[in-house]
Amino acid sequence: MIRVLQCVNNMHRAGLETMLMNYYRNMDRTKIQFDFLTHRPEKSDYDDEIIAMGGRVYYAPRLYPQNYPAYFAYMKRFFAEHPEYRIVHSHIDAMSYIPLFAAKRAKIPVRIAHSHNTAIDKDIKYILKQCFRYCIPSVANYRLACGQEAGEFLFRGRTFEVVPNAIEASSFVYSADIRNRIRKEMQLDEKFVIGHIGRFSYAKNQVFLIDIFSEIRKHEPDSILLLIGKGEKEKEARNRVEELGLSKQVHFLGSRNDVQNLYQAMDAFVLPSLFEGVPVVGIEAQYAGLPCFFSDKVSDEVVFTDQCTFIGLERTKEEWAEQIIAAKGKERKIISTTNTRYDIAYAKEKLEEFYIRNCPI
Repeated sequence: MIRVLQCVNNMHRAGLETMLMNYYRNMDRTKIQFDFLTHRPEKSDYDDEIIAMGGRVYYAPRLYPQNYPAYFAYMKRFFAEHPEYRIVHSHIDAMSYIPLFAAKRAKIPVRIAHSHNTAIDKDIKYILKQCFRYCIPSVANYRLACGQEAGEFLFRGRTFEVVPNAIEASSFVYSADIRNRIRKEMQLDEKFVIGHIGRFSYAKNQVFLIDIFSEIRKHEPDSILLLIGKGEKEKEARNRVEELGLSKQVHFLGSRNDVQNLYQAMDAFVLPSLFEGVPVVGIEAQYAGLPCFFSDKVSDEVVFTDQCTFIGLERTKEEWAEQIIAAKGKERKIISTTNTRYDIAYAKEKLEEFYIRNCPI
């Protein structure tokens, strides 16, 4: 059996984490087992499921600059104690430089940098992340990306392979019965329901979404906005909702394990991101037959139906609202799950083969 160490920030329910779990659940675990090196001290949403499937979860020091000496000491001990790891697969974009540098020093033969984005968060580590982005080639000897644009961003002209952000497509296909049940349970009958799923973060741009929703409400007073996820920008979003007097119309649902049902209750899905790779939620929403409204910063690689509309971030909230309102009453489609690149039943074979082909005996 090949044990692959997946390096992540944490394993809460979010895009890349959900993608990893989709692959993990469907992988032949008699051949390949995933373990997870996280960089948060607390337990994550998926930890129990990982352990139940035979995986391990490790908690490394956070990747703050002041922690780097302790981090590298931890990683030196870690690899000395765990010689079973021949593959380290890192998913933290430019910050992948740090665990992959430690893996290179420990002579781990397969060191994979995996790009999931097309830009870098403008936080206090922005300059450091830009430096690490340029250093990735010195520590990663294999390069993967969720899409072409994400790979071009992180790897800057070097070759890479695309591993799609695949999902268990059949779980998301539109069901009128589920829609009616969930809308009744959530008291959404006769409402125009706009949905958004994503970590509350700089990139996801939820405050602008709330402003768009305030314009929708002026024309469609029975509208509801469902916000699913959690994150560091949630307080800012809640404050904006209070400022606009929308606390009864905007529902913060937190992290959920039933998103496949929540998509059924929606009438439109909106993702006004400042940057994205290939968003898992955009794939899920299309399989659910929803009209999808993406910012023009979302890669068009996400598209596999005719349900997608891209709107420029320079457009006003009124222009966004007008296009979303036009989706009201649009008939939901049942999307085929046969042989599409984003169905995990097909995509998992590519990653499985990659590990087997490259893992040293």
